[in-house]
Amino acid sequence: MAEIKVPELAESITEGTVAQWLKKTGEYVEKGDYIVELETDKVNVEIISEESGIIQELKANEGDTVQVGETIAIVNAQGVAKEPKAVEKAPEAEVKAEAPKTEQQTEADTTINKQIPIASPAARKLARERGIDLTAIQTNDPLGRIRAQDVAAFDQKSAAAAPTQPAQAPKTEKSAPSVETDSRVERVRMTRRRQTIANRLLEVKQNTAMLTTFNEVDMTNVMALRNRRKDAFQKENDVKLGFMSFFTKAVVAALKKAPLLNAEIQGDQIVLKKYYDIGIAVSTDEGLVVPVLRDADRKNFAEIEGEILEFASKARNNKLSLSELQGGTFTITNGGVFGSLLSTPILNGPQVGILGMHKIQLRPVAIDAERMENRPMMYLALSYDHRIIDGKEAVTFLARIKDLLEDPESLLFEA
Repeated sequence: MAEIKVPELAESITEGTVAQWLKKTGEYVEKGDYIVELETDKVNVEIISEESGIIQELKANEGDTVQVGETIAIVNAQGVAKEPKAVEKAPEAEVKAEAPKTEQQTEADTTINKQIPIASPAARKLARERGIDLTAIQTNDPLGRIRAQDVAAFDQKSAAAAPTQPAQAPKTEKSAPSVETDSRVERVRMTRRRQTIANRLLEVKQNTAMLTTFNEVDMTNVMALRNRRKDAFQKENDVKLGFMSFFTKAVVAALKKAPLLNAEIQGDQIVLKKYYDIGIAVSTDEGLVVPVLRDADRKNFAEIEGEILEFASKARNNKLSLSELQGGTFTITNGGVFGSLLSTPILNGPQVGILGMHKIQLRPVAIDAERMENRPMMYLALSYDHRIIDGKEAVTFLARIKDLLEDPESLLFEA
């Protein structure tokens, strides 16, 4: 017998939710086969079988919360059919030909093979939430793997093909239907990740003295420099030159001048961090995730852009690892990609600072007492923990970022 246990997931994660069993009781598994998908606070994790054999028991149901180290399945390794020993060749007359499979047997085998389609964790999760049978979905993937976009397209097509329900006669009763029976109301269970996000954001609001200060930056020079260099930059580095590398560089330079914004509070102590692991907030269908750009002060523009592009791709395909989401000393979030003009970002605890970027918008700006010009302007928002950061330091930090971005060549001379 072999026990399948919940492995160590990460230092801060002690439990997970059984999202979907990929194998069933009585089914044969090879060593290394994925048998269950766990949903954790940050990412979905697929657990493999350490032995070949027959699944004898599943000790948790889908939706159950399981702890690290807990046994969730039993594999009977004795159930593996042993390979027969070599024997001397029997006389030809005694050799019996294997009976050909009947049409019913062949059809049954095909049905079994189709019962467990190959699908990404994101696709399985989306299908589960929308009540879609994965075996009904066709995909253009050359390996036959069903992706999240295949599930979404199937759901959209099914909704469009569904017949319109005839209008019902109005009820004569005056009392309103209860929420439980009202067909206009749908109850959707919050995912574990959404529950975690909600709890942590509420915790931050309750346990920090959060304050937000604002400034605006003229993006004229950054945009001009980017336009001049973007073709050569992409040709040389095989990655596009975006705005995030400029902001990341500016944030690191400003943090060096304002070290308390790169710290955290532990009890009655302030922990000052002499390294710069910058979290880059990425929005996904399942909620916000914040992969961490390690040692951002040691990376050049191309390395920063390349890693951010990789983070975005992994986030869309639910491939971010737990290690990529852990830690972080300061966070940057860009609501401008969705058109946000101004917002107050919430701290990503236990960090004490987060910078919000917003939409670049042409606005009239006074150049001097006589002239006005339309300039590409962006509002910046810095939320910080007022328990250890004073307003003067926060405003100075934000002004430093503004100065660096309005003179982007100066970033080249920052240590």
